[in-house]
Amino acid sequence: MSGPAAGSGDRSGGGRLRAYPALPVWVVEDHQDVLPFIYRAIGSKHLPASNISFVHLDSHPDLLIPVNMPADTVFDKEALFNELSIENWIMPAVYAGHISQVVWLHPPWAQQISEGKHHFLIGKDLSTTTIRVTGTDHYFLSDGLYVPADQLENQKPLNLHVILINPTEASNSREENGEIASAKRLKLNTDDAASTASPSSSVVPGDLDHSASSLKKKEVQNASAPNKAETLSECSASTSVRNSECAIREVVKDVCQVLQKGDAYVLDIDLDFFSVKNPFKEMYTQTEYELLQELYNFKKPHRNATEEGLLDCVENRVHQLEDLEAAFADLCDNDDEDTLQKWASYPGMKSLVQLVHSLKTRMESPDYEMVHQAGLTCDYMELPHHVSTDEEIEGLIQSIKILLKDMPKPTLVTVARSSLDDYCPSEQVDIIQEKVLNLLGSVYGTLDVHLDYSSTSSSL
Repeated sequence: MSGPAAGSGDRSGGGRLRAYPALPVWVVEDHQDVLPFIYRAIGSKHLPASNISFVHLDSHPDLLIPVNMPADTVFDKEALFNELSIENWIMPAVYAGHISQVVWLHPPWAQQISEGKHHFLIGKDLSTTTIRVTGTDHYFLSDGLYVPADQLENQKPLNLHVILINPTEASNSREENGEIASAKRLKLNTDDAASTASPSSSVVPGDLDHSASSLKKKEVQNASAPNKAETLSECSASTSVRNSECAIREVVKDVCQVLQKGDAYVLDIDLDFFSVKNPFKEMYTQTEYELLQELYNFKKPHRNATEEGLLDCVENRVHQLEDLEAAFADLCDNDDEDTLQKWASYPGMKSLVQLVHSLKTRMESPDYEMVHQAGLTCDYMELPHHVSTDEEIEGLIQSIKILLKDMPKPTLVTVARSSLDDYCPSEQVDIIQEKVLNLLGSVYGTLDVHLDYSSTSSSL
């Protein structure tokens, strides 16, 4: 079994990266709590300080930004950790210069960001000193995060790749019996016989990040040639290898192309990738949820909007969200009829009256702050909600197994349970976690598992 990517001999801060004796797996409850362990690996020189690739399996992108956080907060890590939430913990690490490539691997029911390659800048907004992006996907526009490049300083490029993972049908194929060898893991560097596995593949033409040397590119292209031939022959020569498995191997090639741009990578898994709930749907009635969708509806820009059109879209959206936040803050203090009618007179807020009346018939004192948080998820698309069957969970486990077998070994693995806030169903989370840890052990061998949501840890 190949060793961690960090042991590959890449240079970081003038020194060779250290290798872990066993692959660390950090398991937390809330997803943002994995970031301190990634920072710790950077501090201990197991991960480089920059040009890290991040492979993120999740039913949610988690790529928003703390809207009002000063950009310079990222340079005080303790202050930063206190600002983060489950939906916005990755991008500050991009702005800080640590992460340069993100691969969001998503299940079929999660469609928040359009499929494919997204290349954009992240930086400090000159007018607000907050972190903003040049990305124009509705995901960013609906949160008011877009600004043009000329309004950003300390710019960092981000390569974001959004890739669908479908479940693989469980079967006793020759692949699972080991009769067909998985494609060989590729090496980022071949100059050290003792070097351990690291991200690799051919470089995408026209890529924004030109950090790879020509020698590095040549080594990788030479190394990847037999891998591609093996993959093609496996998919065409054997009828026992299902089409879905071949599709996953196509994903492997795409992911390895991304990993080649970085110097090491982190594998990050949210257990809600396998089964997910929209917890707000259980807090509110169908009518209340529809009223929230009306209130928080995001008016999308025209398909070919100019920069001016995009700025108008974002400005209108920011005003809309500010008004809604102020309205619910006001209702927290006093939700009498006068206060309600005052806010309902604002443009687009007529539905507020019916919503609040409905809430007050069901509960003595509605949690209006929570209502606002729920509304923020009702913009251009609902949060994913798909409680998977046992077969669907197993199908996704098999897909990830095929994926990881053919990919280089990560430097470390982070896992989020996401069960206390009811995104991963509480009745399934322990079963899914056991399956994921068993999967990691079967692919990588001995694991150094840290259950940070409990007081125990172990080597598996």
